[in-house]
Amino acid sequence: METVFHPSSERGHANHGWLDSYHSFSFASWYEPSKIHFGALRVLNDDVVAGGGGFGAHPHDNMEIVSIPLKGSLAHKDSTGNEKFINTGDVQIMSAGTGLHHSEYNASKTEPVNFLQIWVFPKLNNIKPHYDQKTFDSEARKNNWQIVVSPDEKDGGLWINQDAVFARASLDQNATLNYVPKFAGNGVYLFVIEGSIEVNGQIVNKRDAIGISGSDNVEIKALADADVLAIEVPMIS
Repeated sequence: METVFHPSSERGHANHGWLDSYHSFSFASWYEPSKIHFGALRVLNDDVVAGGGGFGAHPHDNMEIVSIPLKGSLAHKDSTGNEKFINTGDVQIMSAGTGLHHSEYNASKTEPVNFLQIWVFPKLNNIKPHYDQKTFDSEARKNNWQIVVSPDEKDGGLWINQDAVFARASLDQNATLNYVPKFAGNGVYLFVIEGSIEVNGQIVNKRDAIGISGSDNVEIKALADADVLAIEVPMIS
């Protein structure tokens, strides 16, 4: 088993006024050669957008893009005709495929929105662009993994063009939970949204992350009430 620990204090940071963003992996003007990607996971940005602010229309291609609002709501519009609101409790995915343009704005003119923006390298390039979003019941992840993204529709998550799984769990203090990868050889990147956990002897606090590869069973213990996002991805080089 191999592990990599990414403390929140070592994330990249850019504050543009309307956007306050923390980067777990190299992004935009922040470059850290030891943090380019974890397997197929390329970007994990923790973004706060001020009221009325947002990202104007910009292009993407051949990337799986997942947005998870943690507080507030996003207004989304893209070149395939989708125009949606993405609220706290929702998850959105775009398979950019051959290419699309999209914009994301804070749906509120006054209150900030905090969301995770996550990019995963696709399994197949140049597919037809695909969009989906879904609302998930927070009670269903109490001391349990709730799959929100998966290529297997039987898992109940949003479809992704990759052998990757996103799952979220809300753990009570002292609860234990194991993560077993769905795909052989995959690694799992655990991002602590709130609280504190212990994994393989490593304490992982709020906004810290730990990546584990080469293991078919990862045990997590909650040191305090915790909200954890697991991102399982192929360990591409």
